[in-house]
Amino acid sequence: MNDVATKKTVQVKRAYDPPSDNDGVRVLVDRLWPRGLSKTKAAVDLWLKDIAPSVDLRRWFNHDPSRWSEFVKRYSDELDKKHTAVSALIGAVRRGRVTLLFGARDPRHNNAVALHRYLTERV
Repeated sequence: MNDVATKKTVQVKRAYDPPSDNDGVRVLVDRLWPRGLSKTKAAVDLWLKDIAPSVDLRRWFNHDPSRWSEFVKRYSDELDKKHTAVSALIGAVRRGRVTLLFGARDPRHNNAVALHRYLTERV
């Protein structure tokens, strides 16, 4: 699968946004369940806690945009070691559309965006 195909089959969406028919498989990629969101409203098909950044990395980043570039690098390094979780996600991507769900408020600086970039570069 090439870069263009990955961009078309993988999208990023806030978990609090309503599900859509275009979402495909909805994958929550956060270690923690989004606050105040019921499982019914979230409509999560797969929760890959193990693909989320480590607790230490998440705390270090603390959603600080000035740390974004370094966060992406460190998170990519972590993902390189998470073979099982990454393989499960790549398998889902190869089967069809996948929506990476995140709970953070910032739609541009979160682990789902970094993960999308990682998948685009490697799939």
